[in-house]
Amino acid sequence: MTTSINTTPKFTSSLINSILSFKPLFNIAKHQARQMMIKRAKKIGINWYEEVEKLQVRDWTDDLAQIQNPQLTYPEYYTTSFHAYESGNLSWQAAFEVESAAYAVHAKVWQNFHPEGDAKLRASYHNILKNSIFQPPQDILDLGCSVGMSSFALQELYPEAKITGLDLSPYFLAVANYRSQQRQTNINWVHAQAESTGLADNSFDLVSIFLMCHELPQSATKNIFAEARRVLRPSGHLTFMDMNPQSEIYKKMPAYVFTLLKSTEPYLDEYFTLDIEQALIESGFQSPTITSNSPRHRTVIAQVQG
Repeated sequence: MTTSINTTPKFTSSLINSILSFKPLFNIAKHQARQMMIKRAKKIGINWYEEVEKLQVRDWTDDLAQIQNPQLTYPEYYTTSFHAYESGNLSWQAAFEVESAAYAVHAKVWQNFHPEGDAKLRASYHNILKNSIFQPPQDILDLGCSVGMSSFALQELYPEAKITGLDLSPYFLAVANYRSQQRQTNINWVHAQAESTGLADNSFDLVSIFLMCHELPQSATKNIFAEARRVLRPSGHLTFMDMNPQSEIYKKMPAYVFTLLKSTEPYLDEYFTLDIEQALIESGFQSPTITSNSPRHRTVIAQVQG
């Protein structure tokens, strides 16, 4: 499945960008977006504040020291405000809230509120992987693994594989490592840039990216694709699941809702206008398959060329 790409933001999107450039309005939109997530979490039975408090009472000093790479330099795009947090993912607050946020946001992926929406979304992605990649991968790299939800899901899908979870946020990785201890799972957590992992050439059969590309400028996405190609073995696969710019839901989304969405996603225009197929081919992959896996999301699978 291929689609034509509109490489310039639409008028509505440009108008919203102008509105959000006014700081007071941006702050209002960001606050409203956050409150919407908290209310949605409550509707599906998740006490947002209670779940955060469970993590806040713990001393995270040793966890952070164990996982953090103090030599790491953060790219400028990562230090901006997004997801309603002034410092993006570089905070404990973001790390403590991301699980509840995922459950809340994904509960609305399908038509009615679905408490198991997050699990259903991950399963829809993994079902496509199972039906498209016939040789089970032995070494898997989960890029942008956040607090490990995607890594744990991949481990359940491929229980014999060795999983490496990589993320730029040491706070997220500290929570991921803690969750891994709770689950008694063995996952290698790496604090590094996805576009410069420091991992060995030809060391993975599968590189998976779950809901990260829409958080990136186009230049970073292209660099990450190139890095994925470097660490993949011959015949390996790069797969990712993310928002589908061709979804009718986004095309028909009311302007005020889109405003709330863009207030937490500063690179959305760049993602929606990126020619994914061309970017993957230029990075050394075969022409990808692109499959809708939910009313809002698509799964992209690209195999190494040659």
